[in-house]
Amino acid sequence: MAVTRTSSASPPLPAHPDPQLDAVLGSGLPHELSYAIGGPFHLLLPERFDANAADFEGALREAGVDGRVYYAKKANKAAVWMDRCALSGRGVDVASAGELRDALGHGVRGEDVVVTGPAKAEPLLQVAVLQGCLIAVDALDELERVVALARALARPARVLLRRLPPAQPHSRFGLDDGELETALGRCAEAGQALVMEGFSFHLSGYSPALRAESAGELVELCLNARALGLRADRISIGGGFAVDYTDAEHWETFRREQRPEQYHANKSFTPDDFYPYHSPVAGADALRAVLATDGLARRLREAGVALLLEPGRALLDRAGCTVFRVQGVKDRAGYGIVTVDGSSLSLSEQWFNSEYLPDPVLLPGHRSQGEPYAACVGGATCLESDMVTWRKVRFPSRPAVGDLLVYPNTAGYQMDSNESPFHELPLPPKVVLDTTGGTTRWRLDRHPLA
Repeated sequence: MAVTRTSSASPPLPAHPDPQLDAVLGSGLPHELSYAIGGPFHLLLPERFDANAADFEGALREAGVDGRVYYAKKANKAAVWMDRCALSGRGVDVASAGELRDALGHGVRGEDVVVTGPAKAEPLLQVAVLQGCLIAVDALDELERVVALARALARPARVLLRRLPPAQPHSRFGLDDGELETALGRCAEAGQALVMEGFSFHLSGYSPALRAESAGELVELCLNARALGLRADRISIGGGFAVDYTDAEHWETFRREQRPEQYHANKSFTPDDFYPYHSPVAGADALRAVLATDGLARRLREAGVALLLEPGRALLDRAGCTVFRVQGVKDRAGYGIVTVDGSSLSLSEQWFNSEYLPDPVLLPGHRSQGEPYAACVGGATCLESDMVTWRKVRFPSRPAVGDLLVYPNTAGYQMDSNESPFHELPLPPKVVLDTTGGTTRWRLDRHPLA
């Protein structure tokens, strides 16, 4: 009989209740999929993606603001998201030739794509001009290349000028005020080779007030640009809409009480090392807050300026989870080490020297519950640093070989930013669930690299 081991466990951090996901997890399907796939996998819930996008669009309508939602493709490269965007006519934000080809290949129209990223490669710019994509120009030399391509291809290039936000002057993205003045003059000189549609910015962080302030400045830039004969009728405020993973009480308790002894090998994190897993204003409500700040919605309407946004994580809120199979459990002094059949590369928060914090859910095999048990979770590779979860999580019982660990709400940025077939382990496949009509069906996602 296992010894109760919970004194070293970290404070719990459960994800928000999700009855739909709970029904899937309780159906036995994850165990069947684990047996069939023979390794870790990701579950995707595309209806959640649709609902999140509709909520953002609803926020624009409520404010009476013309606008457009673009899915930031880098957040998750599954094909199903491209399929949903193509069918709904929603936009996609890409930053590489591969991402652009993938979006176009799944039926997203070029005019529905915005191309971001710094110092874009020539093949990316060429396809973007040919397909009528909206290009966020990040530098003066890039603007010259776009003008040259547009003339060579005899196709007008659609551009936004990306401004370096004065609030974040050390950012590597965007044009400072002097460069912006030069760029506006160049756009006016380019004539029919360019359609200068407006401005954008890249802003780190999740502050609605700061995003609203920066957006207001772009509205004024649009008005000034029109005096040069430029179209300038839209602005892009990027992403940065927080996701609320857990409730305020658990989050504050965790931040206040977490300490090194609650982690394997006394791993040390500061509260600022973590993503803000609780946000009182998140998702489309964060957009509502942006629009309400300093009368931004009114200013957009009066100026005839459309608002573009590029959420990634926020469109994928509760749209997927990651499932590992337990391969072994060993006891240490006061806690256990669970080893699963994948690696920490499948939870990309490790990329930021951080930790994915929402508690994994234990799905046991056919056995009765035992005593509570604290354990960290390690990957199947032979690297000391391959820890899926450094912190000692309080499980309802001691995990056993064949049990499953489900990490909730991982679709946004966690699933494939870092995944690698290290040790010749296959990449975890993505399984798309269809829960319409009261039944649950599944298929593998079609992305060749997902």
